[in-house]
Amino acid sequence: MNVLFVSIDSLRRDFLGAYSEKPAVVGYDVETDNLDRFAEKAAVFDTHYAGSLPCMPTRREWQTGTQEFLWRPWGPIEPFDATLPQLLRKNGTLTELITDHYHYFQHGSHGYYEDYNGFSFVRGQEIDAWRTVPKEPGDRMRGRLAGAASTHPDSLRFRNRNQYARNVDEFESVDDFFAPRVFSAVTDWLERNQEWESWYCNVDSFDVHEPFHCPEPYASMYTDEDPRDGDLPIWPHYGRIDGGQSELTERQLDFLRSQFAGKVTMVDHQFGDVLDALDEQNLWDETMVVVTSDHGFLLGDHGWIGKNDGPVYDVLARTPLLIWHPDSPRMGERVSELTSAVDLYATVLDALDVEVPGQTHSRSLYPLLMGETERHRDWALYGYWGSSVNVTDGEHTYLHPCNGDVPTDCYSTTMMNPRSWFTPVTPKHDADAGEFLPYSDSPVWRYAGKSYEQHDQPMLFDVRTDPRQRTNLAGDATEVEGELRDVLRDAMAELGAPETQFERLGLAD
Repeated sequence: MNVLFVSIDSLRRDFLGAYSEKPAVVGYDVETDNLDRFAEKAAVFDTHYAGSLPCMPTRREWQTGTQEFLWRPWGPIEPFDATLPQLLRKNGTLTELITDHYHYFQHGSHGYYEDYNGFSFVRGQEIDAWRTVPKEPGDRMRGRLAGAASTHPDSLRFRNRNQYARNVDEFESVDDFFAPRVFSAVTDWLERNQEWESWYCNVDSFDVHEPFHCPEPYASMYTDEDPRDGDLPIWPHYGRIDGGQSELTERQLDFLRSQFAGKVTMVDHQFGDVLDALDEQNLWDETMVVVTSDHGFLLGDHGWIGKNDGPVYDVLARTPLLIWHPDSPRMGERVSELTSAVDLYATVLDALDVEVPGQTHSRSLYPLLMGETERHRDWALYGYWGSSVNVTDGEHTYLHPCNGDVPTDCYSTTMMNPRSWFTPVTPKHDADAGEFLPYSDSPVWRYAGKSYEQHDQPMLFDVRTDPRQRTNLAGDATEVEGELRDVLRDAMAELGAPETQFERLGLAD
């Protein structure tokens, strides 16, 4: 058996025809013919939720089965983690990573690619420290980057838009852009690695992540505006759309949505080439194919743009999951059972006949895929380290606020800088070491980190009748709210969450 694992960063499920929901923020359908073609033959998971957010925390869940956001933020693979590529290699499976997701290679994110037999890194996404010329972007590109260049234009720090301008300065055709280069590398790899009996290929596409910079024909596909207009942004600041540096006019917001949609269609077209390669290489009968995303992206929904800062609405947390397995009787079906991102770790191991480690938060989806059970999870937790902790039972979502004045603890073998993801590590003078983790007997550092509030009151939604989460039932549906609050507390206790989490959430006994 082979496994092709495809993640498409920031992909909203309501932009996919397979989920039959017209996007809430646009008045048009988005072309996703190839993802829809795949969904017709695969199992479509309707109640799949993210876990640890955002980018690298999700990837630690996928690669190690650890729901990390209760213990630490964005950070490296830990020495005690049993990674997918490590376990699969020991079992004789070839492992490959193909990605333009430059965070794998940044300071503070080490360990995510080293265990693979091979990897291909497509350079230049976002602020990947790649090209050094031109020193300054042209006026048109400067405007399209929403006036967001750093006050220190030569800095290569986080969110320096000038770096992206340098990276793409010589791009001319579709083939120069990132998704085409990533998926072209995938089709080439599939063709060249026919002699291996078993392989795992992790395809991690940074698109459709911002900046929403599209080549033609995608840039003009969903807008009547001139995509080259220097007054129209392609890279928004995260935050509220009604004020501050993230403020957007309706015209600017409509344009950003059109460019997001254009990126979705561009990725879809490239994914179609992978489907064709699976056809041509006759791989469907011996390959499980997984397609998912780490999270969505707020495009004005609930008054927000981006992610991280506001409540973790389902636009962010309820993610697409499509799985093809040649031996599953559920192909072509909808799967309504509640599932979580962390479950994909054990699922891949099961598919390749590798024993799942005992200390994991991952629950294999194999029994669901093989029709052996109709129940998978009673709850799924999701959120950002140091902020709200959220829970769903598949019918309701409960978003529980934290007290931003109460610090939380960070646990890692590395002295990371919580909330300063890409800066050099500085010593933590208040740190102590010990066996603090319930899922590992390895000693780690424990030190205080900052909390931050995404909302100040509980939020409760019935996602069966209100999938857009427009009506907050907290304070009205008191019985349901109390039940979900209890589920949240019990779930955290079952996972062995640190006491400081209960204290800052007001859930301590």
